[in-house]
Amino acid sequence: MSGVANVSRVRALYKRILVLHRFLPLHLRALGDQYVKEEFRRHKGVTEVEAGRFMVEWENYKDTLQAQVLEAAGRGPGSVKFGANLAEQRLSDFQNEQIGQLYELMLESTKPNKQFDIREDER
Repeated sequence: MSGVANVSRVRALYKRILVLHRFLPLHLRALGDQYVKEEFRRHKGVTEVEAGRFMVEWENYKDTLQAQVLEAAGRGPGSVKFGANLAEQRLSDFQNEQIGQLYELMLESTKPNKQFDIREDER
C-alpha cells in the first residue's frame, strides 16, 4: 500500500473513532478524544511494522465501540456499558510505558466526574 493510501486510511480511522465518541457519555468522550489524539500523534513516525500493529488495534477498538453504540441506540441511553475487559495474557504484549498509560486511563475513566454532570431541569 502506498504512503498516500496509508495516510488516507489512518485519517479515515481517526475521524471515524472521533465520530463514534460523540455517542459516549460526556466524561468518556472528553477522555477518549484526548487519548485518541495523543496516541495518533505519538505514532506518526513509527516503523511500518509498528504502524500495522497500531492500525489493527485501533480498528478493533473502532469495531467494538461501533457495536456498543449500535446496541445503546437499540436499548436506550445508560443501558449499555461501554468498553471491554482486557485479557490478562494480552498485558504481556504491552511495554511498561503502555501498562502505565493503561492504568492511568483506567483511573481517569472510573473516577466520578461531576464537571460533566449535565441534567435537564425537572418541571
